[in-house]
Amino acid sequence: MEVTIGGRDISVGGKLVRIAYPVGDGYHFLEEPEALFESIRKSKTRIDLFTFMQRLPETQPKFKYPMEWDNFAALPISTFDNWWNKQIGFKARNKAKQAEKKGVVVRRATFDDELVRGIWEVYNETMVRQGKPNAHYGKDLERVRKEEETFMDHSVFIGAFLEHKLIGFIKLVADPTGNQAGLMNIVSMIQHRDKAPTNALLVEAVRICAERQIPYLVYSSFAYGKKQTSTLSDFKERNGFQRIEIPRYYVPLTSLGRAAYRLKLHKQFADRLPAPLLAKLRGLRNSWYNRKLQSVPEAS
Repeated sequence: MEVTIGGRDISVGGKLVRIAYPVGDGYHFLEEPEALFESIRKSKTRIDLFTFMQRLPETQPKFKYPMEWDNFAALPISTFDNWWNKQIGFKARNKAKQAEKKGVVVRRATFDDELVRGIWEVYNETMVRQGKPNAHYGKDLERVRKEEETFMDHSVFIGAFLEHKLIGFIKLVADPTGNQAGLMNIVSMIQHRDKAPTNALLVEAVRICAERQIPYLVYSSFAYGKKQTSTLSDFKERNGFQRIEIPRYYVPLTSLGRAAYRLKLHKQFADRLPAPLLAKLRGLRNSWYNRKLQSVPEAS
């Protein structure tokens, strides 16, 4: 569930141990966390453990709360030309050029009914993405609109169009301080993967950051838990993204929260399993979902 406390939207989950984090965690950051924690303690909402990330470029811990290392997939940006000529290789540049050659037009898009419908169609192309159920599949138009209209004051939408039809999009969300911008959404239709729309979208995102002198473009995490490599992390690396370690804080707000953190109950069950076993289980899971839900085949 989501609640608003101390002027901040917070997502709260869990039944026994209630763990919360800021809505937009990793895109917008806490300036004065202690003031928020005081508001939480005075509120009627029980939160046992609160987690939040630190923003770039501050990679050393600046707060004295309990913390663990998390990571961003971050692209340092000085100028567009520097990225294009020095930070990515020949193959990545060719991929980015491929879209234009195949008729894909990339441009900044206005958030309106037409864009919402286009996003809805992209989301509902297939039930499975990257071997897992597509979390956006089956959402209706109004739900898509509500989810995409967050952080509008700091967002830019970029669309990839083929004969005026949206085949991919980015929602780029800038931190209000201007230190980093995050790819909150970057999704393209699998049936048009041969036209490399995702690569072309990324080019425009880098261009926008360079124009606005935003020094870091963030593409979520570089690694998730014990899954250190994947086709997605390979894509990020080819396009100049680096793994940057960043503090993630876990702040117990109740005695139950303190006990839960000591017992590592904030970690997912998968994090406790050996990496080779996890890899084997992911392979079995992907095969099962692809058979059960009949995903659209991904082009090579």
